[in-house]
Amino acid sequence: MKTHIKTCPLCEAMCGLQVAVEDGKVASIRPNPDDVWSEGYICPKGVALADLHADPDRLRRPLVKKGDSFQEVSWDEAFAAIADGLAPIREKYGMEAISTYIGNPAAHNHSLSRMIAAFMPMSGIPVVYSSGTVDQWPKNVSSALLYGGMWTIPVPDVDRTDHLLLLGANPSASQGSLLAAANLPARLDGIRKRGGRVVVVDPRRTKTAERADDWVPIQPGTDALLLLAIAHTLFAEGRVRADALRDKINGLFDVERLVADFSPAAVADACRIPAEKIVELARGLSDAKTACVYGRIGTCNQEFGTLASWIIDVLNVLTGNFDRPGGMMFADPVVPSLTTMPHPDFPGGAYTFGRWKSRVRGAPEVLGQVPVSCLAEEIATPGDGQIRALITIAGNPVVSAPDCGRLDKALPDLDFMVSVDNWVNETTRHADVILPGQSPLEQPHCDDLLLGWAVRNHAKWSDPVFAPPAGQPLEWEILLKLAGIVSGATPEDADPQVLDDLFFTGLVGALSEAEEHPLAGCDVAEIVAATEGRGPDRLVDLMIRTGPQGDRYGSRPDGLTRARLAASPNGLDFGPLEPRLGEVLQTPSGRMELAPEYILGDLDRLRQRIARADEGLVLVSRRHLRSNNSWLHNVPKLVSGKDRCTLLIHPEDAERCGVATAAQARVESRAGAIEVAVEVSDEMMPGVVSLPHGWGHDLEGVQLQVAAAHAGVNNNLLAPGDLVDVPSGNAVVNGIPVAVSPALPG
Repeated sequence: MKTHIKTCPLCEAMCGLQVAVEDGKVASIRPNPDDVWSEGYICPKGVALADLHADPDRLRRPLVKKGDSFQEVSWDEAFAAIADGLAPIREKYGMEAISTYIGNPAAHNHSLSRMIAAFMPMSGIPVVYSSGTVDQWPKNVSSALLYGGMWTIPVPDVDRTDHLLLLGANPSASQGSLLAAANLPARLDGIRKRGGRVVVVDPRRTKTAERADDWVPIQPGTDALLLLAIAHTLFAEGRVRADALRDKINGLFDVERLVADFSPAAVADACRIPAEKIVELARGLSDAKTACVYGRIGTCNQEFGTLASWIIDVLNVLTGNFDRPGGMMFADPVVPSLTTMPHPDFPGGAYTFGRWKSRVRGAPEVLGQVPVSCLAEEIATPGDGQIRALITIAGNPVVSAPDCGRLDKALPDLDFMVSVDNWVNETTRHADVILPGQSPLEQPHCDDLLLGWAVRNHAKWSDPVFAPPAGQPLEWEILLKLAGIVSGATPEDADPQVLDDLFFTGLVGALSEAEEHPLAGCDVAEIVAATEGRGPDRLVDLMIRTGPQGDRYGSRPDGLTRARLAASPNGLDFGPLEPRLGEVLQTPSGRMELAPEYILGDLDRLRQRIARADEGLVLVSRRHLRSNNSWLHNVPKLVSGKDRCTLLIHPEDAERCGVATAAQARVESRAGAIEVAVEVSDEMMPGVVSLPHGWGHDLEGVQLQVAAAHAGVNNNLLAPGDLVDVPSGNAVVNGIPVAVSPALPG
């Protein structure tokens, strides 16, 4: 038996694992007590990596659709089929007829997270769709305008704060999100043990709310109103303490003027929170020695997601808790992500929006994307620019995209579809070719993007536990070969090694021309020759060596390299976060912009929300500790026990709607209707019902045996595709008006 040290890649927690292997199989997975980051903590999902690896439904060889069924083929045959399928589309309709969808798992994958940056420009695909416009695009928009970087996202210093106001997040189920911390629930408990205070704002009394000092139910979609009223109170009571940042911020007086209309009394009815409670929340933040306001997915995928994302950061400035220990801070990643580089489309950090519009709906572009719900209509609607070929990469939009029923009907209309995925799921069942990658245990792992949201500066490298099957290309090789074929190269000429060299040399060349980069003025050929590895491994070495702890290619002999990091399998910790706002700002002014005109233009729409009466029920989503979107429902131990795909409803609403626990209810929105088992519980506030997302595995052609036996229902069938947060184009999947009634017999 041999024990391997591994990092779980499933979420921002990045927990350390000890994987025991005997006779070529996983004997056990346990927490790694020596991991410098997670210190012996894991959740049930980490143990499930063994089941993912051994899953009999996981694809090991490419599939090509012949007639109505898939057949295993060789890699050469699969790539030849892709070339044959794409060539006539490209030649007849041009590259605009080919698009791609990138799923959330790509951000957690060693190869995909890095080599997508090569795939997109090398393929020539002009428009990308992604899960980002369901998950966090409002935060990207607000960060782009406040800091000049769409991925420049501050995090709460939870280990040193005395007061945390948490909105739209449930760490007890999902750890952090755009916040990397292992065992975050215990860290929240630590705030209270230090004599601090945790306040949770959520329409549901989650496990996180139950262990907090205060649970504040809120009408879904009104978080921006609540937070603006808190800001109003801070100004009205003379509690604004932004003096320490005055030379680094613009727009403070604009914020004071703009929040004047949003008094606690004005927003109380819309939020369903008494005005005196809002004042209490404001004073709690102000009176605490240190404090943080943190919001996550529930504050993003709602009606006013961008305004909510913006005012969260502004509130931390107003209370004097920005860029200081115990407040909101920026990590200094040991392995910087390529996303930290200035965006080539927005030189000088001057972000603009609406540079083009979608063909059918006329949805304005935001940060290079339009709402993912546009994808279905762009496939189904004839005319110039119609999408005729689609490449999905680690994504399952038939389950995860709003109004997904339309997409499910549209995908068969494609002339050709390719999926890079390890399963035949609800989306990939429509593909003509499926290219499987490795299991998490068959590839190395080193986080970079997630380190930008970490509560401590650290890094880890873990080697593969198992070698990939003989003859199977690595995922980065699949991506680069696919990029070459999409662009028009033959499979023989689309050499991943050559394309990797082209991409890496070009990247080093660009860095050598950046005035403030450590490689400025370097000899490109020398740097390329001195960097170890290929594909993502080489990128890791480059980014470590030019990062804050790196050896700078010999100029700091004691500095870090990928090899030196790998020699410390339990990871290296470089301490708590330190103030660095001045370093991260890339705005044209060089200051943090508290009052971006683009975001503030949505305030009139928010003012109209104050006067809008709430009638009937609204639907919100929820997560579970043993679930991760739609990824893990084929793991027996994670779906066993009590049915989790139920409609949570308050007893008063259940009585009024005529439904009861264990009975089937019909839930209907203007987008569609589903039937689901009821679970009556006072953990929901009245007027709000909840369904988990990521379920609905009962579609014909899905090859997920365990998931099919626990199919559940797809709550995205209820999400109208045209319901979006206006400034970001992010889907609104929380706060959807619905009607609930007893399901008809039969």
